[in-house]
Amino acid sequence: MKATPVEQKELLRLQALDIKAQQLAHQITALPQHGELDELGRKADASRQKLTSRTGELEDVRTELRRIESDVEVVEKRIARDTERMGQSSSVKDIQAYEGEVAALKKRLGDLEEIEIAVMERVEEHEAAVAAIEAEGAAIAEQIAETERVRDEALVVIDQQRAEAIRDRAAVATSIAPELVELYEKRYVAGRGNAAALLRARTCSGCTMTLTGNDLEAVRSAPANDVIFCPDCGAILVRTEESGI
Repeated sequence: MKATPVEQKELLRLQALDIKAQQLAHQITALPQHGELDELGRKADASRQKLTSRTGELEDVRTELRRIESDVEVVEKRIARDTERMGQSSSVKDIQAYEGEVAALKKRLGDLEEIEIAVMERVEEHEAAVAAIEAEGAAIAEQIAETERVRDEALVVIDQQRAEAIRDRAAVATSIAPELVELYEKRYVAGRGNAAALLRARTCSGCTMTLTGNDLEAVRSAPANDVIFCPDCGAILVRTEESGI
């Protein structure tokens, strides 16, 4: 293939821009915020699971408290009813029976009130635990929002740089013959980014191998507009006044 020395030099610019765009794409996936968000996501999931568990426990204790409060209300009504009947009765026997029942009910009421106080304390403990987990979840949510903000700001900068590199790459490509660009792109894929290499002091900048013997002689004898390749890495060798040949 033939190409002017100027076009061949432009391949180096093209490769530099391709590498820059590739590096910027890698920067996007390598942003530390991605890992931080993954970790924060795991913390948020764990916090939600704890909240679900603790909320369930709190509801169980509240249900227990409502049952005890209902029992207290029933006993209080029975005490009030028997006390009223006792005041209305003229039978000594009935009064004694009511007095005994009221005494037993008051003892039962005292026991229930003690249990009620203990359960209320448990409710308060569970409410405090739920509130702490909710605060933890809110703090994690704030961290996620802040981390996303930092990530998005970084992405804006990188995306802008990539867009500039892609734009510049397109401009450079238009100054090179299409068939040479096609050859370069095939080499770029095959060489994993090493498609064009400057020959400096008889050394290929792509693989750092120095040309000697027949390889060096072949490069020396090739016309300036010949597209030649490094015998070691296969990159398009770009010859300049620095080549030392």
